[in-house]
Amino acid sequence: MDVLVMKSVFFVARLVVFWFFVLLFVVLLLANSPPLRYRDTASMFVLIIFLILMMVVTSAVTHLRRVRLIAGHLDDSTMGNRQRRQIEIPLEAGEAFDLLDAAIRELPRSEDVESARDSLQIRAKVQRPKAYGTNPFERLDPSLWFGHVRNQIFATVTPREGSGSVTLICEPEAGAWTDWFRVDDGTNLENAEAITRAVTRRIAEKRRQEQRRAAQTESEKERTVARLNLLHAQVEPHFLYNTLASAQYLTRTDPLQADHMLGHLIHYLRHSLPQRDDALSLLGDELERTRAYLEIMRLRMGPRLSLQIDVPDTLRAIAMPPMMLQTLVENAIKHGLEPKPGGGTVWILARRDGDTVAITVADDGRGFNDAAGGTGIGLKNVRERLRLIYGSEASLSVVSNAPEGVAATITIPLRNDSTDNAS
Repeated sequence: MDVLVMKSVFFVARLVVFWFFVLLFVVLLLANSPPLRYRDTASMFVLIIFLILMMVVTSAVTHLRRVRLIAGHLDDSTMGNRQRRQIEIPLEAGEAFDLLDAAIRELPRSEDVESARDSLQIRAKVQRPKAYGTNPFERLDPSLWFGHVRNQIFATVTPREGSGSVTLICEPEAGAWTDWFRVDDGTNLENAEAITRAVTRRIAEKRRQEQRRAAQTESEKERTVARLNLLHAQVEPHFLYNTLASAQYLTRTDPLQADHMLGHLIHYLRHSLPQRDDALSLLGDELERTRAYLEIMRLRMGPRLSLQIDVPDTLRAIAMPPMMLQTLVENAIKHGLEPKPGGGTVWILARRDGDTVAITVADDGRGFNDAAGGTGIGLKNVRERLRLIYGSEASLSVVSNAPEGVAATITIPLRNDSTDNAS
């Protein structure tokens, strides 16, 4: 506390001493002038000097009190008219500059703002407010004799690795020598603190927005996974129910066929259950799963169903959504071959075209007459799953397979790991 009092007394005394010597010099000049060479002028000069010095003391004390109200304490950094701040902004230099520029422009009474984005510099003038309104003794206040000057701001952003370091200077629009004669009533301290608060607030708001976006993205991801799980669940169960029902019937009529069917079902499940619903599978695994499915269907349809597969070994390692290939095969059998008296053939083909792979399931069944042009739940689910996983990068096309039947083609982008394995 003693140190604080000493610093305050020294601050006031410094202003008084400099004003005293200036006023003494002026009085000596005037005292030697012919019109004022009278004894009675001495007391008048003493009175004027006393009043002016009292105004200096009053102005200095007011400045110290206001600075303490603003900063909450007094020290060398807060008492001065010129304020310097070093602010670290955890943003890229360009973003830091834009944030700082907006904070300065929104400062009350800011004007003549000059922004140089290439050099990352900002200059601005700020009208200095009258902290305590109009003073009836303003003409006697020596701090106002040089005019009610403005304050000015100079800020630079220094690029760092992934951040920007801001050097902020707030000072009077006057030379440093004026600090020996006048005070700024804490207005530059106010400006420096206000800009620092604005920068901190904007950074916090930016972080909150990023957190909200991250939370929203995570929520959307969870909803997407849930929708994929639902779509997957809509495809898989009814096949399992039908197969188990067929196996139950065969155990009474043809136990050997029932044993074969259950064996293929176990093989099918071995390629199905380990996969997570939101994970991608491999084309080779999907072919194994589909073969097991077709073997089960052969037991049900007999010689009415035949299969041809043309998939290069280099493409068996590409990533694709699980159950999608079987959905197309199941759709071909259900809508194309089962309604056809003589049955038919299912073809499975895969071809690479640049950074995409086209997987086609074709049949020579009843065609669009009974297939409804791909409007069934199976094909709708395939399209929805492609959209959720790949966006606009994947597609499903369903066309007529001349001379009869339907061809459904899935086009998907190659993943990085799939590209390496397939090349």
